[in-house]
Amino acid sequence: MELSTDSEKELLIETQPLGRTSSLEEKYSESRSEILEDASGSLDLWQTHQTHQLCQETGTMPAAESDARRVARRKLFIAGALTLVFMIGEVIGGYAAHSLAIMTEAAHLLTDFGSILISIFSLWISSRPRTQTMTFGWHRAEILGMLLSIVSIWALTAALVLSAAQRISDGNYDIDSRIMLVTSGCAVGANILMVLILHQSGASHGHGHGHGVSTSRLQRNGERHSHGNASVRAAFIHVVGDLLQSVGVLLAATVIHFWPEYKVADPICTFLFSVLVLGTTLPVIKDVLRILMEGAPQDMSFSAVRESLLSVGGVVDVHSLHMWSLNMSNALLSVHVVTEKDADSQIVLTKATKLLRSEFGFHSITIQVERFSPESPAETDG
Repeated sequence: MELSTDSEKELLIETQPLGRTSSLEEKYSESRSEILEDASGSLDLWQTHQTHQLCQETGTMPAAESDARRVARRKLFIAGALTLVFMIGEVIGGYAAHSLAIMTEAAHLLTDFGSILISIFSLWISSRPRTQTMTFGWHRAEILGMLLSIVSIWALTAALVLSAAQRISDGNYDIDSRIMLVTSGCAVGANILMVLILHQSGASHGHGHGHGVSTSRLQRNGERHSHGNASVRAAFIHVVGDLLQSVGVLLAATVIHFWPEYKVADPICTFLFSVLVLGTTLPVIKDVLRILMEGAPQDMSFSAVRESLLSVGGVVDVHSLHMWSLNMSNALLSVHVVTEKDADSQIVLTKATKLLRSEFGFHSITIQVERFSPESPAETDG
């Protein structure tokens, strides 16, 4: 019996360490699987967060941009009210003085007033949410408003040009130079006031045409991301042109006041300022037609966008590249990118999207990632 008991004790002593070893291995295996599950879950969460961030980056408006829009809206309201008051004043003054030059300047003021109204309208309409019917939002309404405004301005200018031609051919008209002088002088003062209201410190009024990652491109991206500043800048350029026209009418009024025999200066000014109205509206109508015809965004190079996408690591080809605009500030892009067989699609998508936003300022980007297949070569855009 004692021998049997001793044997049982030895057996217990031998098997206890094995039991501890097995327990440690099980715990290690469980801990390892938990760590791998946590890592996999964290990776999935990071990828979901990155995708959500890419989708939502342009959907939210930063507080700084919201404040800039408020300031821009206030400036445009003040400038619009002043423009309307002095436009009515010029119509009354031009009718009283029998001056077509002042009436033509009032027509140019109408173009400024129309552009300011469109800018205010676009700032408001662009903040409206999309609907199930208007899936792109209401941005295109700005373009339709611009088209209607330009057509009406052209009709008014054509009527004034016909009246000026009739005056020159008949020569039977009288001009009250004193009323013309006072009205044009007030117009110069009003335009100077609007220039001061709409002036933005540090604003650049030039136009860049480079295709590299340059200062001009960064400025253009800034305009797209700050619609309010772009609207105020456009109104400022219109008012500067109107100020030059007002100075011209004031000079014509001075000539007619001191030398009445040169009253033909009034219809001549009408011809000159009609050309100015045409010159300022032709680029706008060109942009309107380009947007309505789904053309590429202004100053956006197709080849530059394509080469930027090809510079992304893992991308071997690009096809079905389409670029268009909803309005003057919101550019959109859709494209198919072909990646190497072992490339991470999510990383390629993230890099390509951030590159397109930082370099070109696209408002909305849709990228389809495809694996490279030697058997079926990818389609390329010409």
